[in-house]
Amino acid sequence: MKYAPYERLVMPARPSAGLGRLAIGIIVIAFVHFALIQGVFAVLRALMSAEGYFDLVSSIQRADTATALLAVLILTGSMGLGSIVASEMVHGRSFASLIGPRMAMLRQFKLVLRLLAILLAISLLLLTLVGGRDLLPGVPFGTWMQLLQLTVLALLIQTGAEELVFRGYLQSQLAARFGNPAVWIFVPSLIFAVLHYQPEVYGENARFFVIWSFLFGVLAADLTARTGTLGPAIAIHFANNFTALALVSLKGDMSGLALWQLPYGPEAVAAIRAHMPGEFLFLVIYWLAARLALRV
Repeated sequence: MKYAPYERLVMPARPSAGLGRLAIGIIVIAFVHFALIQGVFAVLRALMSAEGYFDLVSSIQRADTATALLAVLILTGSMGLGSIVASEMVHGRSFASLIGPRMAMLRQFKLVLRLLAILLAISLLLLTLVGGRDLLPGVPFGTWMQLLQLTVLALLIQTGAEELVFRGYLQSQLAARFGNPAVWIFVPSLIFAVLHYQPEVYGENARFFVIWSFLFGVLAADLTARTGTLGPAIAIHFANNFTALALVSLKGDMSGLALWQLPYGPEAVAAIRAHMPGEFLFLVIYWLAARLALRV
């Protein structure tokens, strides 16, 4: 069966597969996530002047500077910590049971990311030849290179944390409770998508980003089940976010690390709507490339 490798993540979840425990685990994740972030901001507020603190908070909300966007990405890591705490305390599961065999996960991550990097390089070459003149300069190249290692680390923290929660924890716990893949693939993907609903940022296009996020969740869930590790899902998540946040971002919010910016921001309804079919196509290409790299 195509999902047989997934048993490596599902089997450790079976002794505590009750929905009551899952609900408690979700509460624990949310509590750890909220408490850690509030703790960080409490320390900052104690160390900074009131004016400086509120300027920092405003900057982080926009994420239009390198420091602010790095902070957003790294703080997302608290979700991953929450899933580890919930797994250990509520379900008696180890961190390893959320990610799969470590060596296999790393090997799959590298194989997928290597192929995606080649596809990304080809895409960037075509972009610069066809539409590069429309791009706006972002972070100066020298600064971008100096920040690159930190950017990669922050993106690995952010994407790894989200995959731990939705594919490592939530999906495997549901798979241990329900045999039908439609449940444990679609439910975490739907939750993941709803959490990406931001009408205050994307306006009329917010629903398209929700649909895209749902499709991403489904494809990442499929790869996780086919391979039995989080490696491929983290790889496509990282590649996508690196492209959108560190290479070519929308103008304005979440642009603090991008080498280039598109000439429009999230408020440009028509431009983003025209851009979305390409986003869906690239997502499917990433999924197919991951399957090709791993022969699954």
